[in-house]
Amino acid sequence: MAKRFGGKYSPDGTTDEATGKTPRRIEVDPVGGRANILFIPAIPLVATSFNDGAASLLFALLGALSLTMAAWLVRGGLRAEAAYNARKVARRPALPRKMIAAAFGGVGTALAVMAHLDSFDIVSPVLYGIIATGLYIAAFGIDPLKNKGMDGIDTFQQDRVARVVDEAEKHLVTMRETINRAGDRQATARLEDFSETARDLIRTVEEDPRDLTAARKYLGVYLQGARDATAKFADIYSRTRDAKARTDYLALLDDLEQNFAARNRKSLLEDRSDLTIEIDVLRERLSREGVRLK
Repeated sequence: MAKRFGGKYSPDGTTDEATGKTPRRIEVDPVGGRANILFIPAIPLVATSFNDGAASLLFALLGALSLTMAAWLVRGGLRAEAAYNARKVARRPALPRKMIAAAFGGVGTALAVMAHLDSFDIVSPVLYGIIATGLYIAAFGIDPLKNKGMDGIDTFQQDRVARVVDEAEKHLVTMRETINRAGDRQATARLEDFSETARDLIRTVEEDPRDLTAARKYLGVYLQGARDATAKFADIYSRTRDAKARTDYLALLDDLEQNFAARNRKSLLEDRSDLTIEIDVLRERLSREGVRLK
């Protein structure tokens, strides 16, 4: 869908420089065409096997299923890897989708070769399958195999954070999908601004799980309320184009953004205060040991 230009010189546009906000990050789908194109080989594989007998058709169908499964897993693996890379603190993906996709791709390629052999031969399909598996890994890499930034972090507390963060992200995604029903560009842009502020708080909690207790109300109750308000606004505005409903919704987003930003600033200030205390304690201990720091 085409999107109207919005920026410094647009009629209703305000720049990030004018508002003093952090520039909005542009989200790019990590999948891309090289992963989507993997769905294509299954089609000619089946189409060219109808006249080669029942056995060839069976191998072709199984191969097409394996290749389609490989393409689907690659898409999920790329998105999981992008989410892993975007966070400073993250668990490795529970399911190594890209490596499983490479295996499915190898099996699918071997079955495709078997579907077009005139005589039974196991060596050639196996060799082609191994080559295809290697090409999948070379093209898309392997999945992250270890946790990131979790040294010294209580795993129980981190699991609690992960559950809250996942739920918060679901609320934000639902809100972004729902606001499209309203068909209002300014409301959509305003929601994106609020979502960025909410994600700043999410990242703060991820990096220091001690902030979870204070931030849980924001990432749970407040986001759920914002999600419900977005759904009601989208339903009303899409039918009636009620200007008051639009004004009230934008005011709600303003209040929420200010509250989320204030909570995040407080968390960061508390972190700096904790660091100052730890440094002072360390200086005192070193001083008792006869070490003098300039």
